[in-house]
Amino acid sequence: MRFRCAVLDDFQQVATTVADWSALADRVDVVSFAEHFADEDALAEALAEFDIVVTLRERVPFPGSLFARLPRLQLLVASGMRNTVIDHAAAQAHGVTVCGTASSSAPPVELTWALLLGLARGIVEESNALRDGGPWQSTVGADLHGRRLGLLGLGKIGGRVARIGLAFGMEVVAWSRNLSEERASAVGVELAPSMDELLTSSDFVSVHLALGDRSRGLIGARELALLKPTAYLINTSRAAIVGQDALLTALHRGRIAGAGVDVFDVEPLPADHPMRTAPRLLATPHLGYVSHTNYATYYGQAVEDIQAYLSGEPVRRLG
Repeated sequence: MRFRCAVLDDFQQVATTVADWSALADRVDVVSFAEHFADEDALAEALAEFDIVVTLRERVPFPGSLFARLPRLQLLVASGMRNTVIDHAAAQAHGVTVCGTASSSAPPVELTWALLLGLARGIVEESNALRDGGPWQSTVGADLHGRRLGLLGLGKIGGRVARIGLAFGMEVVAWSRNLSEERASAVGVELAPSMDELLTSSDFVSVHLALGDRSRGLIGARELALLKPTAYLINTSRAAIVGQDALLTALHRGRIAGAGVDVFDVEPLPADHPMRTAPRLLATPHLGYVSHTNYATYYGQAVEDIQAYLSGEPVRRLG
């Protein structure tokens, strides 16, 4: 029996080349989809004839209603070892095994600093002006050395962002509801007494929290109003942590100096989405996890997951 495997959201069309799939060639036919399926009807239709699906990060929800429409599905492989948009109980009820892969925290750390530095030094604006015959220097860069970097979250990613901030000579403070003095001291940063104090005093604020009931909508209009008018906000974590409408209002009214955003309420962004044209915004299309090393890990371990499942001994099971 041959199996059919669908690889979703292969935008760069590299899934089958960045890893070696040859070990599956005698049993599995692999089809990658470069287009994103925006609704459940389109997704159910596209996946109807597949036994295995490889999904990228948390972009595609797999609720119980979708599992019910995919009776042929046996194995779902998700990149990373945590996925909040898969209904694991429904997967189990429909006899679908869900497996994950490893994922490196280094790429989102690096992208965080790419956005922060790009904003601080007006990189995109100055580069475009130079290429298009515009003015020779039109911005005055914001300094990092001696400035205050406030981190919402000091986990695996936030901790690495903090250490880079310290290397730049920044004063780094952090806050989250469960952050302890011991953890902050271990990283070499100050524990802010409250989120409000962090927002009020920081020159750069970067979000590194997991999305949950307590973090959803954490930064809204009130919180954005606490930021200095010269401050920058960076969000490479989850879009729902920062209220999109409140952020758009702050950017359009110049209440903050700028924002760097890699995550959005709808992905991919529709062509007419207001985030595409917002002023003072440096935006990237959810590139935080997109690196050669991560992709090689995602798809290389997806092959291992499929092999293990077909051998009757699934590995890296989720849910």
